[in-house]
Amino acid sequence: METLVIPRRLEIIRAYKAHGGNVAAVLPIHYPRALLRAFDILPVEVWGPPRVDPTQGSAHLQPYVCSIVRNALAYLLDGKLDVADFIVVPHTCDSLQGFASILIDFVKPTQPVLPIYVPRGRRMSDLYFLRDEFKSLYHTLANLTQRQPSDADLLSAIEREEQADHLLAQLHQNRQTIALSQFDLYRLIRAREYLPAETFIEIVGAILAVAHNGHAQGVPRQTPILLSGIVPEPLTLFDALTQMNAYVVADDFAACGRRLYPPGSREDLFERMAERILLAPPDSTRGSPMEERLEHLVTLAQTTGARGIVFYDVKFCEPELFYLPVLREGLQRANLPSVVIEFDLNDGLTQQTQTRLEAFVEMIGGRQ
Repeated sequence: METLVIPRRLEIIRAYKAHGGNVAAVLPIHYPRALLRAFDILPVEVWGPPRVDPTQGSAHLQPYVCSIVRNALAYLLDGKLDVADFIVVPHTCDSLQGFASILIDFVKPTQPVLPIYVPRGRRMSDLYFLRDEFKSLYHTLANLTQRQPSDADLLSAIEREEQADHLLAQLHQNRQTIALSQFDLYRLIRAREYLPAETFIEIVGAILAVAHNGHAQGVPRQTPILLSGIVPEPLTLFDALTQMNAYVVADDFAACGRRLYPPGSREDLFERMAERILLAPPDSTRGSPMEERLEHLVTLAQTTGARGIVFYDVKFCEPELFYLPVLREGLQRANLPSVVIEFDLNDGLTQQTQTRLEAFVEMIGGRQ
């Protein structure tokens, strides 16, 4: 397999700003990429990040707050987000809502802090609520940037993001015909977190074209498993799974598989952006019903042939922990083994984690 070349995050940021664009540091998980790009703002997501000194963040937060929020605050206080012109904080969970409150009321960074409230349902009222949230964000950005993108500008940005998300879904669905290691596949999937849509389209389009033309070598399935959780960190997790003779046939990560947004269909452009998020796969952070989450996992496992499910979660993630007992009980009834592994972003891939993963893979590998 050839080495996959993806522009680095800082390289992309510098190039974008050099052409007069702005950058938004975006906390997890759901937000309107197209709306930001219509204002020539590149969203660059902040999932922690891992391997930072969390001390400054810990001084402002309770010890039971997850490492994604703790590390993000430490990263900001250390000046590592100074390159950003805006900070966008979706109300993903109580910890991130608290993070936004700290920035607005106490720490007060130099950049504007833009919270987004995502509804916890799929009713028409939820669609209209999120539509109005995006309209409010539009007016806020218009005041801050002195720009006012037209409907044509917004539609162009929406269509570009929909094309990128279509190719992202193709990566997930056709992973076994693509000549990429598991590590490189997820490097590319997660590059959606910061690459401009047009760059992502170019890179992924070229890779899929090779696979569709029958030149890809593909990756042996080995023992098929499904991963679920918030974010796959560190990415060396996938190298470790390969060495264990395990292959990830699908994922339910909030950073990856839960953001396979379908194309929108509504005429109102703000409703179209909201619709795409609300029609994404069931997600604990959006308050999806437990039966929907369970049905999604069972269906995903059955259609991909996964023999078991690994819940690979950041410690203290309340939305995920709330669902786990019911999900695991339902998976057991469906004859799908599961294991729960918790980690801290700063721990890396510990020997204990690898031992538990290897034991689980060996156990399900012998199942018929």
